[in-house]
Amino acid sequence: MADITLSSAVRKNLNSLQSTAELLSDVQNKLATGKKVNSALDNPSNFFTASGLTSRANDLSTLLDDMGQSVQTLKAADEGIASITTLAESAKAIANQALQTQSQYERKQFAAQYNELLTQIEDIAKDSSYKGKNLLAGTGNDLTTIFNEDSTSKLNISAVDYTDTALSTGLNLSDLAEGEGSSTSLQLQGGKTTINLTDGTSTLKTNSTLSDSNVISTTAVLTFGNNSGTAPVALSGASDITAGATVQDLVDGLNAIAGVRAEFDNNTGDLTVYSDEDFNIGNQTFTATIGSFDFDASALTATTQLLSETGSFAVGDTLTLTDGNDFELGSLEIEADTTVADLESFADDFQGVSADFDTSSGKLSITSETDLSLTSDNTDFASANFVADTDGITLSAVSDSGFATDSDINRVVDKLNTALSSLRTQASSFGTNLSIVENRQDFTKSLIGTLEEGAGKLTLADTNEEGANLLALQTRQSLASTSLSFAAQADQNVLRLF
Repeated sequence: MADITLSSAVRKNLNSLQSTAELLSDVQNKLATGKKVNSALDNPSNFFTASGLTSRANDLSTLLDDMGQSVQTLKAADEGIASITTLAESAKAIANQALQTQSQYERKQFAAQYNELLTQIEDIAKDSSYKGKNLLAGTGNDLTTIFNEDSTSKLNISAVDYTDTALSTGLNLSDLAEGEGSSTSLQLQGGKTTINLTDGTSTLKTNSTLSDSNVISTTAVLTFGNNSGTAPVALSGASDITAGATVQDLVDGLNAIAGVRAEFDNNTGDLTVYSDEDFNIGNQTFTATIGSFDFDASALTATTQLLSETGSFAVGDTLTLTDGNDFELGSLEIEADTTVADLESFADDFQGVSADFDTSSGKLSITSETDLSLTSDNTDFASANFVADTDGITLSAVSDSGFATDSDINRVVDKLNTALSSLRTQASSFGTNLSIVENRQDFTKSLIGTLEEGAGKLTLADTNEEGANLLALQTRQSLASTSLSFAAQADQNVLRLF
């Protein structure tokens, strides 16, 4: 190529054409990439400045993803708290319902519902996690959200523990004891003996003197006791049967003995004595007619036996079932035809109470899920033979329901109020944190846009301008080609000389 000599005009046109081609290529590259600075060779200052801005935007974009995950974690916790709050409000409603009744059995059912709600609260707290992070699960679940590339700007969110409602640092709501119930067996015993005091010529009345009887002599000294050797008890106010002692004196003396009941029939002259224990009346001067007053108070063994034929019950007595809150479950009035089966059905008719009479032993077994008392307005009901204390039969539950008393329920309501306040405060705290993260998320999005826009201003090409440049260069290239052709034609004129 060095041996080829171009004229000055051709060379100038060729150089112009080559320069235009280079410019045209540069413009086409800008239009193809959309950038006016594609490497440090294009513009070192703009290239490295834009690279720095782009790198920071990329770092912030990564953090923006983390912020989005933090938002979801907070939303999961907030939804959990909303559900827990609803359940806590339901638990408070149940506690208030329990206050409306004095029945220990019903309160026991409310206590069971309360415990179930606490279980559901704990389950919701355990399920409020997002990607393994649970702000309601306590230790190890604190959340840190970083807002800038060097970690100098961040938000630390502490987790709370609602997975165990009994924690004092959590909701501080304990499960309530539901009462394990208790049972006792009542030994139903009875004995009955009838003696006719009539002398055979006339019927004695309650005001008749015992001296008119063919059974008890005027000077008799009566003693009362049982067949187990217990010291006999003297007839109250009429130990000595004197001329003035009446039939009523004898009846009163017998009725003064616990577990013994005496009735005298003015029409027949019959003295009927009921007793829950083996019992006897004796003296040294009984006539042959009475001999010895002695009988066996065996257990009642048939459901058809009458309660009125025992020393513990009399027609007109009223039995009352109450629980530990003195809530009356019901009452049974003893009538002449009231049987053991009636007593069994009475006790077995209430929720949480069951009764079963064993005909082989004569025992009535009563089982109750709560405290229970069986009392009678007849003081003889408290006889030892009925396995009763001085106030009647009392069954105490092994562990009381946590709703047994009003004060118990009020303490629970106070705890629920505190828990609800804590939940609302925590919900507000998580809400504030969520607002902060979402705000920083929006800010970071805007900042990333600003950084990318700034980088673009340093490196991006103006497509309108570059399009115009392309058109101008194409025109210039066309003209340069024409000019080169004219210059070559001038050199060709030499050939015409030959």
